[in-house]
Amino acid sequence: MATTHEVRNQVPERAGIDEFATNAPLVEAVAKWGSEAGSPARGGASDRLTELGRLVGSEPFQRDAELANTRPPVLRSHDRWGRRIDEVDYDESYHRIMAAAVGAGAHTSAWAEPGPGANVDRAAAFFLLAQVEPGHACPISMTHAAVPTLRLGASGLIGDWMPRLLSRDYDPSLAVSADQEFLADTPDPDTSATASRQGIPDPRTAPAKRSALIGMAMTEKQGGSDVRANTTRAEPTGADTPWGREVVLTGHKWFCSAPMSDAFLVLAQTDGGLSCAFVPRIRPDGSRNAFAIQRLKDKLGNRSNASSEVEFDGTVGYLVGDEGRGVATIVQMVTRTRLDCVIGSAAGMRQAVAEAAWHVRHRRAFGSLLVDQPAMRAVAADLALESEAATWTAMRLAAAYDDDADASTDAAFRRLATAVAKYHVCKRGAGHAAEALECLGGNGYTEAWPLARRYREQPLLAIWEGSGNVIALDVLRVLGREPEAFEAFFEVVRRAGGADAAFDVGLAHAESLARETARDLADPGAGASVAALRARELTERLALVLQGALLIEHAPAAVADAFCATRLGGEGGAQYGVLPRRADLTAILARA
Repeated sequence: MATTHEVRNQVPERAGIDEFATNAPLVEAVAKWGSEAGSPARGGASDRLTELGRLVGSEPFQRDAELANTRPPVLRSHDRWGRRIDEVDYDESYHRIMAAAVGAGAHTSAWAEPGPGANVDRAAAFFLLAQVEPGHACPISMTHAAVPTLRLGASGLIGDWMPRLLSRDYDPSLAVSADQEFLADTPDPDTSATASRQGIPDPRTAPAKRSALIGMAMTEKQGGSDVRANTTRAEPTGADTPWGREVVLTGHKWFCSAPMSDAFLVLAQTDGGLSCAFVPRIRPDGSRNAFAIQRLKDKLGNRSNASSEVEFDGTVGYLVGDEGRGVATIVQMVTRTRLDCVIGSAAGMRQAVAEAAWHVRHRRAFGSLLVDQPAMRAVAADLALESEAATWTAMRLAAAYDDDADASTDAAFRRLATAVAKYHVCKRGAGHAAEALECLGGNGYTEAWPLARRYREQPLLAIWEGSGNVIALDVLRVLGREPEAFEAFFEVVRRAGGADAAFDVGLAHAESLARETARDLADPGAGASVAALRARELTERLALVLQGALLIEHAPAAVADAFCATRLGGEGGAQYGVLPRRADLTAILARA
């Protein structure tokens, strides 16, 4: 009898893999800049990352990543009796992933255990988790990034909330904190009785919550990136509370990610100008704050993460930082979420390369394995080059955020390098995912494999926290107002000079372009417009010399030579897979 269906020449499932140990650039970067390098006596970081690498590489975790995206969050604006509750329900798979991320300290371990290498350890954990399930990384990133802004708040706010942010417990419920229990000792009997009859947990009588996640709400429909066009108002009540000056907010936010977070940093107009307010979901007296979730966004990707529109109407908040200095206050948070965009994009590239490399090493076509066929071999190697450059860039930036970083160099370096990397690495993500998906052929285009999900995911990080033009214009602002940041940047990249001819040419070009653009900015006439036209070119050139320098200093010679030749020396093509004949593809692919 003829056999009509026999499954053969299909690749085995890619599971049961230590995603940390198999990622050579990440392992090497952690060894160089992580806590064990900076303070060997602390120890244990590599062991913890290995444990996490095995977790995210396991079949159950990968299954949870799939379920969290195929069973997306659902908004419950009202209960069955018509009472507003404004809650979002997530699949249990999402909660398991969140618990793993918080338990691994991917949110705030760098603040809870500061010291040399702390930000690198935390970045590596964030990388591993975001590699497999990127949607949950949004609240994890925002919580990490909120810490320096929260430190600008009143002492009572810091004292009540900071321990909860640093906790490694995960609790998705809306409830009062342990520090607020004294305010809930005598709940309103009418409210409690009504809640009990309707089956709704009363936060004033719920068990104390000892952990917290923080979100942000800046964007409004009429302004987008132009947050100074915001119309949300924050009117003072006259109360000076332990959490700070109390205000009441009225307005609408077009994007508010992770609306089930415990509190949000919000930009709103006061009489003193655009200011930053801390807005909790649960008020200090244990009652729910006015926080109307109007709808969840129907997004291209990022399905596991709830993004929403929210309405403030009598919503209580507390001013953080100086009134009228809202942008300067919240930029403390934005800078670090931009860094996490770089880390997340690099993590996505790693997933794309790992899946593509796995496929071509197991799939046969035209009589041989795909990896042994020259054209496919060149494509896979080129994808690996992009991924490795992004990984080294992300981890070097994380190292620049450590408390022990050289204040005269790294602080200025990261001011420019974060924007430069955010622009370039995040923009490269989408095309990289598309090429990796193509390596899997038709399988890659189906939802049964993770690269279709990754393809939808990568464009988000190029948009979030400043799209391309916003970031490129920020680079111009740094050039015009903080020339010391450019000096620090070139001080770092010049260390690689003299080792690669293509890099030296690219570096000279970047420095020349920076000088010309600075002269344009100084021109009181049309100079600013001319500079704006060159902003993207300048930012891209700076990113490429940064990546080339890092690879020359830290990666194998085969990787650095091929990257510099193709990205800086003009030997590459418009698409992946155009590499110089001398490129050592075997050495490059060995790291994929």
